[in-house]
Amino acid sequence: MNLLYVLLTVTCLDYLIGDPPNWPHPIIYIGKLITWLEKQLRKYGLATKFGGVILFIVTLFITLGTLTFIIGISGIGGKVVEGIVIIYFLSSALAATCLKKEVMKVADALKNGTIEESRIALSYLVGRDTQTLSHESIIKGAVETTAENTIDGVIAPLFYMVIGLILDCPVQMVFLYKTINTLDSMVGYIQEPYTQIGYVSAKMDDVFNLVPARLGSLLMLLSGIFLRLDVQNGLKIWKRDCRKHKSPNAGHPESVIAGLLGISLGGTHTYFSQVLEKPTIGDPIRIPEIHDIESTIKNMYVAEMMMVVLSGGLLLLIS
Repeated sequence: MNLLYVLLTVTCLDYLIGDPPNWPHPIIYIGKLITWLEKQLRKYGLATKFGGVILFIVTLFITLGTLTFIIGISGIGGKVVEGIVIIYFLSSALAATCLKKEVMKVADALKNGTIEESRIALSYLVGRDTQTLSHESIIKGAVETTAENTIDGVIAPLFYMVIGLILDCPVQMVFLYKTINTLDSMVGYIQEPYTQIGYVSAKMDDVFNLVPARLGSLLMLLSGIFLRLDVQNGLKIWKRDCRKHKSPNAGHPESVIAGLLGISLGGTHTYFSQVLEKPTIGDPIRIPEIHDIESTIKNMYVAEMMMVVLSGGLLLLIS
C-alpha cells in the first residue's frame, strides 16, 4: 500500500466528509466500553488507582484486539477491501471537520441565538460547568478547546498514523493513541469521583502527547504567519506561559493561540460542582470576540496542512 496515498486519502476524507451523521464511529464504541468497564469496577469497589490500571489495560486490549481482528478478516476479501477498511478507521481518527462543526455551533449561537444556547453547545465540548458562563468566558472556552483538540484530534493522530504507516500497523498505532486519549477525556480528571480511577489514564495521555503537543504548537505558531496573526507575541506567550497549565501539554497550544490572538485564557472554572483555580495564560491585550473562534479553527486547518506536508515528505524519503 502506498504510504503517501493513504495519508492524503485519509486527510482529504476527513476534510470533505468528516464524520457522517448516524455513521458508526469507533470512538463511540470505545466510549461505551469505557463506561461499562468503569461501572463494573465501581460495582466491585475498584474505583482506585489499581482499578484504573485494570480499566486502562482491558480497554486497550479489547480495542486493539478487535481492530486487529477486523482488519485480518477484511484481508480475506483481498487487498482492496482491506485497504478500504484501513482508510475508514484512519479517517475516523481525525477530527478536524467534526471539531469545526461543533465549535461553530457555539459561535453561531453567540451570533444568532441566545447565550443559553451557546452554553449548551459548549457543554458538549468541555468538561467544565457551563451553566453560568458569560459571553466572554464562552468564547474563551471555545478557543481553548479548539486549540487543545488541534493537538488531540488532528496533530497527534497524524503523528501516530505516520509512525504506524512506517511500522505497517497504522490503525493499531492510531487507536492506541485515540483509546488513551478517550480514556483521559472520560476519566482523567483530578476531581472526584475520578481522582483515583482516572490517574493512570491521565498520566499515560500526558506521555503520549509530549511530542505531538510541542510539534503541534510549533505548527500552530507558524500557521500564524499565513493567517497574519501576531506571531512575535505568540512566541513570547508560548515561552512564558506554556508551563502554567496543570497539564504538561495543554499549556503549549493554549499559550500559542492566546499570544497569536492577543487574548488571555484560563482562569477559575467549575468542574463537577468543584471550583478549580487555573492560572491565566496570555495577556488581555483585548477582549475576546466571536471571530477569535473562527481564527482558531483556521489556525487548526493550516497547522494540519503543514503536518501533512511534513509527514508526506518523511514518507517519501522512507519509501
